[in-house]
Amino acid sequence: MDCVLPVPTYRQVFFVEAMPRERDGESGKYTDSYSDEDFVDAIKHEGGIAGTGAIADFVGCSHRQALNRLYDLEEQNEITSKDVGRSLVWQIDSE
Repeated sequence: MDCVLPVPTYRQVFFVEAMPRERDGESGKYTDSYSDEDFVDAIKHEGGIAGTGAIADFVGCSHRQALNRLYDLEEQNEITSKDVGRSLVWQIDSE
């Protein structure tokens, strides 16, 4: 007697069903899962200066998401970045 298992669909194999993301009522943009303070806290946790990867690991987001948020924080003059070799490090802006 052969046992036949159902074959998963393309959608079941290649797409992960995620919780729906919430949108801002005014702008229609997705709301952030992580606060700006989460990223600043990650830098503080690393001793005041940290690389993008360490920040992403601490916050629990992707490297790309961390990089985008860090650039936003830099534009707001909350943090600064510096090239160190081939890496980018971030530190809290001290005015």
